[in-house]
Amino acid sequence: MADRDTLPLPLEVRDRLAELELELSEGDITQKGYEKKRSKLIGAFLPKAPGKGMDPSVPHERRTPVTPGSSSRYHRRRSSGSRDERYRSDVHTEAVQAALAKQKERGKMAVPMPSKRRSLVVQSSMDAYTPPGEEHIGHQDTSSGSEEEGSMQGEGTPTSSQGSINMENWISRAIHGSTTSSTTSSSSTQSGGSGAASRLADVMGQTHLGKSENHSTPPDVTSYTTDSIQVERPQGSTTASRATPKYGNAELMETGDGVPVGGRVSAKIQQLVNTLKRPKRPPLREFFVDDFEELLEVQQPDPNQPKAEGAQMLAMRGEQLGVVTNWPPSLEAALQRWGTISPKAPCLTTMDTNGKPLYILTYGKLWVRSMKVAYNILHKLGSKQEPMVRPGDRVALVFPNNDPAAFMVAFYGCLLAELVPVPIEVPLTRKDAGSQQIGFLLGSCGVTVALTSDACHKGLPKSTTGEIPQFKGWPKLLWFVTESKHLSKPPRDWFPHIKDANNDTAYIEYKTCKDGSVLGVTVMRIALLTHCQALTQSCGYTEAETIVNVLDFKKDVGLWHGILTSVMNMMHVISIPYSLMKVNPLSWIQKVCQYKAKVACVKSRDMHWALVAHKDQRDINLSSLRMLVVADGSNPWSISSCDAFLNVFQSKGLKPEVICPCASSPEALTVAIRRPTDDSNQPPGRGVLSMQGLSHGVIRVDSEEKLSVLTLQDVGTAMPGALVCVVKPDGVPQLCKTDEIGELCVCSVATGTSYYGLSGMTKNTFEVFPMNSVGAPISEYPFTRTGLLGFVGPGGLCFIAGKMDGLMVVGGRRHNADDIVATALAVEPMKFVYRGRIAVFSITVLHDERIVVVAEQRPDSTEEDSFQWMSRVLQAIDGIHQVGVYCLALVPSNTLPKTPLGGIHLSESKQLFLEGSLHPCNVLMCPHTCVTNLPKPRQKQPEIGPASVMVGNLVSGKRIAQASGRDLGQMEDNDQARKFLFLSEVLQWRAQTTPDHVLYTLLNSRGTIASSLSCVQLHKRAEKIATMLAERGHLQDGDHVALVYPPGIDLIAAFYGCLYAGCVPITVRPPHPQNIATTLPTVKMIVEVSRSACMMTTAVICKLLRSKEASAAVDVRTWPPVLDTDDLPKKKPPLLYKPSNPDTLAYLDFSVSTTGMLAGVKMSHTATSAFCRSIKLQCELYPSREVAICLDPYCGLGFVIWCLCSVYSGHQSILIPPSELEVNPALWLLAVSQYKVRDTFCSYSVMELCTKGLGLQTESLKSRGLDLSRVRTCVVVAEERPRIALTQSFSKLFKDLGLHPRAVSTSFGCRVNLAICLQPHRLGKLADQGTSGPDPTTVYVDMRALRHDRVRLVERGSPHSLPLMESGKILPGVRIIIANPETKGPLGDSHLGEIWVCSGHNASGYFTVYGDEALQSDHFNSRLSFGDTQTIWARTGYLGFLRRTELTDASGERHDALYVVGALDEAMELRGMRYHPIDIETSVIRTHKSITECAVFTWTNLLVVVVELDGSEQEALDLVPLVTNVVLEEHYLIVGVVVVVDIGVIPINSRGEKQRMHLRDGFLADQLDPIYVAYNM
Repeated sequence: MADRDTLPLPLEVRDRLAELELELSEGDITQKGYEKKRSKLIGAFLPKAPGKGMDPSVPHERRTPVTPGSSSRYHRRRSSGSRDERYRSDVHTEAVQAALAKQKERGKMAVPMPSKRRSLVVQSSMDAYTPPGEEHIGHQDTSSGSEEEGSMQGEGTPTSSQGSINMENWISRAIHGSTTSSTTSSSSTQSGGSGAASRLADVMGQTHLGKSENHSTPPDVTSYTTDSIQVERPQGSTTASRATPKYGNAELMETGDGVPVGGRVSAKIQQLVNTLKRPKRPPLREFFVDDFEELLEVQQPDPNQPKAEGAQMLAMRGEQLGVVTNWPPSLEAALQRWGTISPKAPCLTTMDTNGKPLYILTYGKLWVRSMKVAYNILHKLGSKQEPMVRPGDRVALVFPNNDPAAFMVAFYGCLLAELVPVPIEVPLTRKDAGSQQIGFLLGSCGVTVALTSDACHKGLPKSTTGEIPQFKGWPKLLWFVTESKHLSKPPRDWFPHIKDANNDTAYIEYKTCKDGSVLGVTVMRIALLTHCQALTQSCGYTEAETIVNVLDFKKDVGLWHGILTSVMNMMHVISIPYSLMKVNPLSWIQKVCQYKAKVACVKSRDMHWALVAHKDQRDINLSSLRMLVVADGSNPWSISSCDAFLNVFQSKGLKPEVICPCASSPEALTVAIRRPTDDSNQPPGRGVLSMQGLSHGVIRVDSEEKLSVLTLQDVGTAMPGALVCVVKPDGVPQLCKTDEIGELCVCSVATGTSYYGLSGMTKNTFEVFPMNSVGAPISEYPFTRTGLLGFVGPGGLCFIAGKMDGLMVVGGRRHNADDIVATALAVEPMKFVYRGRIAVFSITVLHDERIVVVAEQRPDSTEEDSFQWMSRVLQAIDGIHQVGVYCLALVPSNTLPKTPLGGIHLSESKQLFLEGSLHPCNVLMCPHTCVTNLPKPRQKQPEIGPASVMVGNLVSGKRIAQASGRDLGQMEDNDQARKFLFLSEVLQWRAQTTPDHVLYTLLNSRGTIASSLSCVQLHKRAEKIATMLAERGHLQDGDHVALVYPPGIDLIAAFYGCLYAGCVPITVRPPHPQNIATTLPTVKMIVEVSRSACMMTTAVICKLLRSKEASAAVDVRTWPPVLDTDDLPKKKPPLLYKPSNPDTLAYLDFSVSTTGMLAGVKMSHTATSAFCRSIKLQCELYPSREVAICLDPYCGLGFVIWCLCSVYSGHQSILIPPSELEVNPALWLLAVSQYKVRDTFCSYSVMELCTKGLGLQTESLKSRGLDLSRVRTCVVVAEERPRIALTQSFSKLFKDLGLHPRAVSTSFGCRVNLAICLQPHRLGKLADQGTSGPDPTTVYVDMRALRHDRVRLVERGSPHSLPLMESGKILPGVRIIIANPETKGPLGDSHLGEIWVCSGHNASGYFTVYGDEALQSDHFNSRLSFGDTQTIWARTGYLGFLRRTELTDASGERHDALYVVGALDEAMELRGMRYHPIDIETSVIRTHKSITECAVFTWTNLLVVVVELDGSEQEALDLVPLVTNVVLEEHYLIVGVVVVVDIGVIPINSRGEKQRMHLRDGFLADQLDPIYVAYNM
């Protein structure tokens, strides 16, 4: 890149270029316009290619661009300091750079970049980009949401690549190490250290090398020593070819331990883990750990923190208010006086958008028109007997910002009519940010009439009938237009009643609080008058002076000076509307010159804009100004605007003593104002305070840490007649010490008196009695809290350090939102974010405030750029404020809610953030650095061992947790099947005795019968299959056969065929034809692991197994022989096989657990028969019964109910394949209704499908005759904790269709015992017949205790409570005990432990396990370590507890309820505590309406949360903070990674269980195609 120095550019061109860059950086022109103008300017000076002109197609980069970087460097070199340089101070940027450099020295911090789907990147960058309207003049209002039109926050922040908030003393102190707060300004180094200063300028020049292409940060400007400045100068040439300087952690942007950023997820996670290993801020010391509670850390004060040491302050008294004899007795009297004595005198001149005077309101016109308004409101609304408004009523004033004349007439009309005006903003749309709250204010003030202007009335939104609709939250209003032409003239004899100022309310000013609520501050007439007098005295106002007002005239300083005090003194106000300022930011300065105005009222924003826009205007002369009132002078960052403005305009006649910052608040009106002095030798007060000290609430003038200081200017002394003191911001209003920051309080007649209608808040704000150190009040009169934080310095000068509203208390330290905004802006902001469009607020998460920064980013910034900017902002805030940012979000330009005058509506932005509708395009969360108050990780205590007291059935004083179902041996029943040992014999017996009794009916998706099987049909079909196995398969006894069938009749026939042939069947789910690649390998694995000698299946699946797609997924040549049962032999086998020993294998049950473990268990003939008998007794199954089954028939209880129970008990099973429900969700329930079924079994996935799919169709189903009133048991077959929310919503939903609420219950089984509990409820008449089980009971346990493996019952609805539903009634013949999984000792009642089971139908062992065999060996034969050490138990691998309930069962025994909490395999050990994924997932799903499903898993101790998003991809990033918040708040865990994916990505098995380990593997192998992945820092 050719540097500027090598181009012989004339001075004017260089100047013009600098201005262009400024315009671009401020957003005044587009990038395109900038390129165009720039190439035009330097076109003539570019070296032409020989022989032809410049080829327009050459890309911009190649045209030796003159970049902001180089231009600003060029300016820096010029000794005079160009205009640009003169009002920019680089100090804050400097501080930020040094802070970043320091971070760099500490070592690299690897921040893995979030990964984002392409579509999201493209959309977010161009999304919603309309060139920002008001942004053109570098947006006002900051952030911390000062509600005024917007205190331009970091007033002098860099516009091009340089410069920031002007804090010159930083520079001078950095150079001289001086303690004096000399006011050296960065341009004219008047100090002795000019050598050092020029070296510093040189450094600053060097810092911006090579800025153009790589948006990299400046090289490390290391710490400044007292006399020399070291700089790492870039080696070699100054062109951009040199390597990109790495910023704080740029190194690791491309290499996470040498892995490219685009690389695998696991590399990023590794990076994150490495980052988190770095030492954090020291944790807080003190913990309280009570046996049961995990208490959060308690913040302990640091013994070394600075404490206030000064004496107690004294209240400061302003000078006497000297009432001049001819001052009017009230404001109306003043209006009457001027309106009659000098009616021609100009009162107000309004401007149009071209800056031409639009209208001059004279005092005469104001007087006449106000009277007219007063008369018409009082006499023309309502009837003579019943007027609509009476004196003392409140009236809304709704006037646009460009019509001060109409507002003034209406305001004085109200005063004359003795009404109370409530000025508010014009509601533009029905859902303006904050307008609803204004409606509440109007409602609470009892407003029924709104005064407005003609133009405004026409502009209000209208309904079709032409009426103005009622705005949301607003009371019903009568709109009254105040234009004279619409009003009737008052009669000759009517005259307004003009009294002296008294204690009646004069007007109500609205104020927006931190939380967005709107309050009305009432100001009495006497306060109004006294305030005008005090302002007149302190500002030295005289009659007929001219004053230029840029402020909002409806409230605050604009109202007090431009509408009220001006009339008292017959002054002439030139009002500059906001719309004109947007077009011409210099307009106010031009008007000061044109009218030779003595006074101007502005905000620092207006000064800043004037600087930016100020082209060499030759004719500017500001010598007429005697006072420039800076309305937001109390904002700590206004000082830079003031200094910069003075620097530029001093040469245009501006005198330094003219700048008068003031401090004000809606409650206390003007608190302090700097007086315009004639003595220009006395410099204004400056305070250079340590940021560290401020955060502890103390004032420390010199700080070792040169970087983090805050420079304040004074806002003058207290108002005449007022008493000012400073009290502690919270608690009792005790006076502060002289070196302590507190809230300013004012005692004066001239303050507000109350918040309208809110007596409690009024008392706390307007009736405060400050106490001295001994607790005595310092005055008998009440003080008013101003909401301003600061102190009173030497000479009674007031200094403001921030606002109560912007105060954030993090970890016991106070930070001001404005300060944080300024630091963020000092990080090279102009490339990415709009100035003044940054919101900073705090949210409460886990009992402390957490800082959130939201900024609007420019549409052309790249992902890398913005991420780099974000990382550096975090580091800068950390370095300068020593506080972590919890969340930093970037949103597209123009998307943050605005206040009426264009500032950011802070509370609304916070609201959007918290409800997840902010739609950021970039998010960086840093919970790991911010959250230091987590409970201590748990250390495991040794549990009760054999030595503990065990007496009889008590362990440690509690009943041993054991329970059993009914005893099978004692149960007499007419069970014919009992006499057979084998199921195959039962089938043969049924085929002989009841040959035509139908056992199975299969339904298709239309609900019609697809096929059915009677006893004899099943028997015959099984015989043929046995023949086929012997002849074609050549199988021996005991060979394993894989049955690969869809759910249906073929599967059942094949199963009994295997039993007849003496083979061992294994049921396998067939591959899914649409998803062969993922489903076929599982089939192959089961076939191989089960050592199947052959496979049986249908013709269709046969083809599928040998298809092209199949060969792509697995090696099809290694399949065992495949038999197609659609083609069966005709003959029957010579002899059916009869097993000799009932303990031999009947079948194998294979299933993939949720942790991805494939385990097959062995079921013997004995166990199978015992199992069927147990179910028959529990569910009372008889041949006359019909049962509807909507389950997957491949493993566990589902298989047993589908294939075995009907043959054993003889009942008819109506089979409904769950896959058919995807076509017709109502199929199952319609079948239940149609066949008048009393018992039905389903899975959670079926229940969920019905709940989601039929939620809106209950009415239409009712009309189709769906009736569920006959159902007495609907059992959900599951191997997990009961999903209470799902079963409840299902019951609720179908209650209208007759479903009894008690009908739904759950079952529980696992690998070692396929069904431990099964609770069919007995409803109706059957309840008396002896088998009735009690209702399933629900208990609420404390989730925090559960993490410590303890059960603590709590009340419903108490915090951290978790509802658990009992898992069903224990089956006959089953015994359960709860044991400690580590020590294997028995546990007491209501203790959490592993569920162990002993039963005749336990499986007899694992056939094979994929994984560690040694681990599994004791699953089937464990013994307790003490107590009953003889019984052999099987370990279920599930945690749960038993609890004896108050209920009794049929035999009169107390009922023991089993509560399953979750699988040990699934549980996650984090911070020494045990978490069940489902609990975290439930919390996450609740946080946002767009989260449909969630799964969590851990990876290297990081918690990874995957959420499925049902919504636009724009919402993806909204979820990141919400997910992080809820997991912190409810589970005390920090989420490491948040992954947002499409619906259906989280794998779910046929039982409806999440396959979290598959998900984890998919995530780590980059197979999820996530929409967004956020790595929390």
